[in-house]
Amino acid sequence: MLLAGDIGGTKTHLAIFSVEKGPHEVVVERIYPSGQYQNLEAIVQTFMTEVDLPVERAVFGVAGPVTGGQATITNLPWIIRASRLQEVLQVASVTLLNDLEAIAYAVPFLAPDELHTLNDGDPEPYGPIAVIAPGTGLGEAYLTSHNTHYHAHASEGGHADFAPTDELEMSLLRYMLRLYDHVSYEKVCSGLGIRNLYFFLKNTGYAPEPPWLAKQLLECNDATPVIVNAALNHDEQPCELAVAALRLFVSILGAEAGNLGLKLMSTGGIYLGGGIPRRILPWLEHKYFMQSYLNKGRFSTVLIRLPVHVILHRNAALMGVACYGLDL
Repeated sequence: MLLAGDIGGTKTHLAIFSVEKGPHEVVVERIYPSGQYQNLEAIVQTFMTEVDLPVERAVFGVAGPVTGGQATITNLPWIIRASRLQEVLQVASVTLLNDLEAIAYAVPFLAPDELHTLNDGDPEPYGPIAVIAPGTGLGEAYLTSHNTHYHAHASEGGHADFAPTDELEMSLLRYMLRLYDHVSYEKVCSGLGIRNLYFFLKNTGYAPEPPWLAKQLLECNDATPVIVNAALNHDEQPCELAVAALRLFVSILGAEAGNLGLKLMSTGGIYLGGGIPRRILPWLEHKYFMQSYLNKGRFSTVLIRLPVHVILHRNAALMGVACYGLDL
């Protein structure tokens, strides 16, 4: 049996998978609040005591870069070492994967009903695949094939320089440069990015902020879901500021998805992961996403042939860890 984990700053999702049941069905699983534990070893020990099942090896997807079997978790004071976990678990091997690398490993095994297609394209069998996932930050990864098997590769492409494509985005860049030494795509195309876009529009006088939304933002711990909910509010008139922020976010996401598609020539498809694309699916079907995606001059004819999908599977990273750990 395989112990698989998806380790994030907010929660740690652990599960046991078996060869017989495969990556689509867990034997047993638990979710733990990461911040209430001193380290991952403590969570793993708690889990193994609770489930009391033998495991032969373990693989963990972690929200942070992995180097030499070690990872520092974003938004947690943890340093995770594969060697230490192997000692604690007494298993044959422990592997650490970047969380986007983990999502990438799941992509070839996603069922049709676990995807929502934005552009059918003309997929090439075993062509390169790009994965872009706006969540708390902006993750990017890719897959290449060898002998009809896909191999995932981690990337820190979300930290590349933000490139504005029109006058509004140039104003955004000038605004952001007053706040940050370096303006990456993550700063404007993530959960953090949605918040930055909203306050850019508010502080530059795009539209007035309604008092009810100002009150909610003042009282909340995380502005992003409040802004998104205000833009998606179907019961009342959506907030003009929130709508404009989400529209700008979708346009920037489309542009960066197109950038990634061209850099990798991802003829196998471009896959949007993370929680935000699932949440704003109707907005991704608006013209703003595809217009920005295709806005690459004469190379728009290349991009129209690349399939674009939204990953609907809620635990794609955990599934990808299982795919890797089960040698699929």
